[in-house]
Amino acid sequence: MSDELDKILILSSQEDFEERLKELHWKLLRAARFGGFEKESEEERKKVRDILRDVANNGYEAVRKYTRKFDKVDLTWDEFRVSREQLKNAHKETEQRHKQLLASIRKMVRNVRAYQTEVFVGNKEENRHPGIKYTPIKRVGICVPGASAPLPSTVVMTAVPAQVAGVKEIVVVSPPRYNKDIHPVTLAVCCELGLNEVYRVGGAQAVAVLASERTVAKVDKIVGPGNAWVQTAKNMVSGAYAAIDSVAGPSEVLIIANDKANPCWVAADMLSQAEHAPGSAVLFTDSEELAKKVIGELEKQSEQLDRAERTKECLMEFGKIAQFENMDDVIAAANEFAAEHVEIQCGEESKEIADRIENAGAIFIGDYSPVAVGDYWAGPSHTLPTGQTAKFFSALSANDFVKSISIVEYDKKKLAECAEDIIRLAETEGLDAHAKSVRIRQEDSTCRD
Repeated sequence: MSDELDKILILSSQEDFEERLKELHWKLLRAARFGGFEKESEEERKKVRDILRDVANNGYEAVRKYTRKFDKVDLTWDEFRVSREQLKNAHKETEQRHKQLLASIRKMVRNVRAYQTEVFVGNKEENRHPGIKYTPIKRVGICVPGASAPLPSTVVMTAVPAQVAGVKEIVVVSPPRYNKDIHPVTLAVCCELGLNEVYRVGGAQAVAVLASERTVAKVDKIVGPGNAWVQTAKNMVSGAYAAIDSVAGPSEVLIIANDKANPCWVAADMLSQAEHAPGSAVLFTDSEELAKKVIGELEKQSEQLDRAERTKECLMEFGKIAQFENMDDVIAAANEFAAEHVEIQCGEESKEIADRIENAGAIFIGDYSPVAVGDYWAGPSHTLPTGQTAKFFSALSANDFVKSISIVEYDKKKLAECAEDIIRLAETEGLDAHAKSVRIRQEDSTCRD
């Protein structure tokens, strides 16, 4: 067993068990954004606020400045937006060079569209109550991180739910970090989905572009993943300038497993999140034997990965294997952690345990439901709450792109039946004009003449 990875194991019999769990809990909470009270966090928040203010005041020139600084790319105004011709060319290139990939993406789109249509409240007959109606948000912005590898799934998992909801204007922002541009596969997926408004911008400045009027028409809601700069910026504009999906930090998996779990598979699933670097991989179990076997597998499998060193470092920083006295304690701790992905690998008990999980972005039940199935295929969006925000945020769905409007329609008789009660309540609250607005309709005289 590796002496190094041995450090991520904590046993319920150890005196510092609770303390080490709390330490991880706090570390994951802070990783999602610059949210601590330390001087460093306050300084980083100030930098984000300055970027937002700069873009709001100076428009594209500020965007250009930050794109040069952070992405090492100098874009003219004409290069800021991806043209339709460039989108079509990227789609054509992908179809020629990656035909099978595009076929897989199309299958993913169908799965996501089918699932989102099924769960959408606007399609449910039982939700068509005369006292409420659902209307789609008009304009939505999607943040797609940029890297050496494309992220087509992020486009699909954010844009398709919005399309199902009936959103007409969808804006995509992504930093030009692949050969000083957005990766052509990402652009190809935008073209495939009919997304024609795409901008080469990332970071906090991308959020500022979406939330202000100085460069492009502002959006009503901003969704999608990103680093601490993006998430802090989203948090700052939330409410006053635009709605957001949630504050999403490093990807997380919390695996609940007992002695029936396969340690090889548990380790593989932990590594699938740790390779994000940063990414959190946590195992909660009531079996000390399984815990030790998983550590051995982590050591062996991590050495075989392309990003072996970074993945192992991430495990040491954001990983933990905790052995509890019993499964009741495991479930209680899992609900407190409220992880983005919760896998349950407990044999025939998996579904029963899943029923007791109240806080999670998504639950993956059984040995054959790794997170990757949800990331790419099953249909639910992989845009999920992290950093324990699953206690009050939900997985992104088509329902996040509609708003409900209450409808009230009373006739003369119906108002008369409740008039005295309404008047009494209004007068109790000292709102005399409210009471008179009802009383005047009950009097015989009118002021129409």
